[in-house]
Amino acid sequence: MTDPFAEHRPLLFATAYRMLGSVADAEDILQDAWLKWHATEHATVDHPKAYLVRTVTNLALNRLTGARATREQYVGPWLPEPLVDGDPVAAAGETADSVSTAMLVVLESLGPVERVVFVLREVFGYSHAEIAGFLERPEPAVRQLAHRARAHVRARRPRFETDTAVRAEVTDRFLGACRGGDLGALMAVLAPDVTLWNDGGGRITAARRPLHGPDHVARWLLGVLAKPMLTGIEFGTAVVNGELSVIGRLGPFPVGVLTYDLRDGLIVNLRFQVNPEKLRGVDPRTGEPSPPPSRP
Repeated sequence: MTDPFAEHRPLLFATAYRMLGSVADAEDILQDAWLKWHATEHATVDHPKAYLVRTVTNLALNRLTGARATREQYVGPWLPEPLVDGDPVAAAGETADSVSTAMLVVLESLGPVERVVFVLREVFGYSHAEIAGFLERPEPAVRQLAHRARAHVRARRPRFETDTAVRAEVTDRFLGACRGGDLGALMAVLAPDVTLWNDGGGRITAARRPLHGPDHVARWLLGVLAKPMLTGIEFGTAVVNGELSVIGRLGPFPVGVLTYDLRDGLIVNLRFQVNPEKLRGVDPRTGEPSPPPSRP
């Protein structure tokens, strides 16, 4: 007989990751959920899937509540932990969009309960009554939370270009300009209002404030890539959070992930994840944070 936990693990991970924006935290939640599941008398559980989703939901909510204070003290911009090769339950449309880096950044601006309700309702389609049961809250209160969260996300989540051919072409141009150190070519793929966020988490020297404008962003990127201690880094493409993105590697080790949004064929947002603690899930060959070559 199939173990219900193993059967529903992809869904449980996808739920926890969207709620937390962290591969490591999602895996921790699943480990805790597995322990709770195997400490439970299974014969007393009528609906294992619902029981497991409820368990993961409440564990993630507890983690989110504690994380808010920690993230207020975070050094520099906070960005989600990259999820390489997409999501185990993502498909075309809203489910895939919900795991994009842009969406996870917006979800980070929600309160913990609003985020949990939004993910369960808008991504996985649970009814207000089911969510109320998971959270042990009155259904009218859950409806209000869902409405408020949906309005918040709609206001903060503009639609970006998703044409895969356009994204591939822009990515090639971006990589060519970076590899060649071509300032003009790099600026040509950046939107006039481009912004770059750089997450080093205090562990790697990184810009602690967002950078604005194609000239500033392009010069900063090429300046970083020109540092002698970064010689040998190779850039390639990978699907990150459901979208074609760029990964920098030093030998086998990933040292940075670039995700971005497109508007009218130009990069409008750049998110540069270099915190080694958040690169654990980028390369399946290593379970440890990727060691940086040195501090730039």
